[in-house]
Amino acid sequence: MEGIGPVVILCGGRGTRLQERTHAIPKALVEIGDRPILWHVIRIYAAQGLRRFLLLTGYLGEMIEEFVIATDWPEPVEIDCVDTGLDTPTGGRIALVRERLTGQPFCATYADGVADLDLEPRTQFGVAELDPDDRVLGFEEKPRLDHWVNGGFFCLEPGFLDYLATDSVLERAPLRHLAAAGQLRAFRHTGFWECMDTYKDAVMLNDLWGGGQAPWAVWERDTATEAGAL
Repeated sequence: MEGIGPVVILCGGRGTRLQERTHAIPKALVEIGDRPILWHVIRIYAAQGLRRFLLLTGYLGEMIEEFVIATDWPEPVEIDCVDTGLDTPTGGRIALVRERLTGQPFCATYADGVADLDLEPRTQFGVAELDPDDRVLGFEEKPRLDHWVNGGFFCLEPGFLDYLATDSVLERAPLRHLAAAGQLRAFRHTGFWECMDTYKDAVMLNDLWGGGQAPWAVWERDTATEAGAL
């Protein structure tokens, strides 16, 4: 896609809430089906014409690089891995590759979320309704919340790099400063989105993939559309 810089994917996390699966591999390599979630994230972008990717690694980053090299990618993608340190915060990782991102808008995302590319989330817990005296009046199972969440699919102008330092947490000061300056806008995605934070999330995503009901597999949808047009 012309005029767009590389897709930056934050791959440095340990995945501490996924310890059942990440004790020996980085979170980005936890599998959905027989492919790491990183493979799914890259294909979401590649199916829409984005071809250059910059993976910002940290914990067990050498395993991610080995996976990238060994994989026969369906699309003609160009993927570079950059070790941005073990404990570098999210914004700091992007700041460290500033010279690779100047001059063009770029996309950024995490290596643990998939979507059919917004978000009016439901809580994963049942909610108890209480009166002023703390008596339980009733229960509502997983109600829809009144707020939107950050789904982690960013489109950023190169000027955003000026808001970053090596100790920046992307989701805190940089985005808050943009919002305060009136420079941050959102896309309300009402389709599918899921972040693989816990073992339960991983099981759910694997069940969807195994059942042939993975909404984020946009590459399969596009292939079906092309076949129908023949």
